[in-house]
Amino acid sequence: MLKKLTRNVISENGIVANISKVEDIMDIMNYGVILISALVINEKVVVKGRVPSAKEIKKIY
Repeated sequence: MLKKLTRNVISENGIVANISKVEDIMDIMNYGVILISALVINEKVVVKGRVPSAKEIKKIY
């Protein structure tokens, strides 16, 4: 859900970005994320423990 929502926001706003879904628990823990879902932009965790709204993702970008 978060991946699709993020893809929609960047597409609608002409943002160029690479999106990947991290599923390896060790990689997730390296971000300091305990609760998933999490949104990481440029190696920085910007949202964790919930799925942000499209409006919130747009503000982050």
